Amino acid sequence: MAKVIIKSTAEKGRGLYATELIPAGTTIFEEKPLVSCQYSWNAAYGYLACEYCLRPLETAERNVQRLTNDPNVMLPRAECCPVEANLVNHTKCSQCGVLYCSNECLGEAQTRYHAAICLGAEVHNEQHPVNVLVDFWKKMHYPPETCGIMLFVKIVGLFRQTEDLQALQAQLQDFVHKSVNEDLLIFHKMLGEKFTMQIDQLYQLFRNAFNLDADERLSCWLTRDGFKSLIALVGTNGQGIGTSSFGDWVKNVGICQMDDKERQAVDELIDDLYSKMDDVVGTFLNNEGSALYTMQSKINHSCAPNAETVFPNSNHILALRATKDIQPGEEICISYLDECNAQRSRHTRQKVLKEYYIFVCQCEKCESQITDPDETSEDEEDDEDDMDDSD
Repeated sequence: MAKVIIKSTAEKGRGLYATELIPAGTTIFEEKPLVSCQYSWNAAYGYLACEYCLRPLETAERNVQRLTNDPNVMLPRAECCPVEANLVNHTKCSQCGVLYCSNECLGEAQTRYHAAICLGAEVHNEQHPVNVLVDFWKKMHYPPETCGIMLFVKIVGLFRQTEDLQALQAQLQDFVHKSVNEDLLIFHKMLGEKFTMQIDQLYQLFRNAFNLDADERLSCWLTRDGFKSLIALVGTNGQGIGTSSFGDWVKNVGICQMDDKERQAVDELIDDLYSKMDDVVGTFLNNEGSALYTMQSKINHSCAPNAETVFPNSNHILALRATKDIQPGEEICISYLDECNAQRSRHTRQKVLKEYYIFVCQCEKCESQITDPDETSEDEEDDEDDMDDSD
């Protein structure tokens, strides 16, 4: 962490700044999350992942067989699949059967939160209050998901098992950098009008799942507005995670030594498999989830970022990597926008950021495009369609 410092400014609030020259390609820091979870729909569709760290648990071959709906697919170079070598270490909770990639992850989960939220023999009971809560959430959040209900469930577990309640409360509070009114506005923007109409039902299901009325440790989230603020906290700070055993195999096989004939055959196989997966599952290729990171949550947005978040270990450990040379004293920024929105017009970017993050971007790229037409990309497309219709 010596490369960076957290500072606050009147214009942008908290931010991360370089304390020394950071060359492009440098890993600035790595960070474990406060809590992470797999998305509910990913779990429902059979994406096997470690309950604690989200590391894939199915081999690359099994992964691609499922995603192509072809059980006959066979992959060469099995040694390029990191899951293969780790199969012997896979384990599970003895009470509920939830899967882990190692005894270390099982132990961490049990010590931090799982003992308090383990469903035991009731894990497959659709009528159990926690499963009812998850099912309700899934019906409101079809893929692609942007938030996981299990983050809230695990936060309950953290509160019930922590030996230092004040420290945990301070950790969560550290994620809050908006006013209460802004939190509630973010809540509505994030979940949409249809979902906010269901807030009372979700709130009651959450209370019922954990008998929150009798739990003083969670008193700050017992009120309706407190619960909405918790959702806003997770929604605005949650970092998406994507892992893929097949993706890892492709990366590893790409750096293997092989002759030209084998290389051509492998490349053709990869192209063919991606084409088949596109036909069957579209872009729903990766095991995905979300997590809360203390340091990462302090990083501000820029439409011309100088850093990016990556997951080099195919688990929930986040690495912040410089994409440009960063000078001492320069702010380190990432893009909050997905790749599609990041390439759109200034007006579209501003609209998305203001709607979902409640700020007006004044980054270098936005300032350089300040004279561009105030049209969203959709407006531009509509104008083109109107011209075509008139012809």
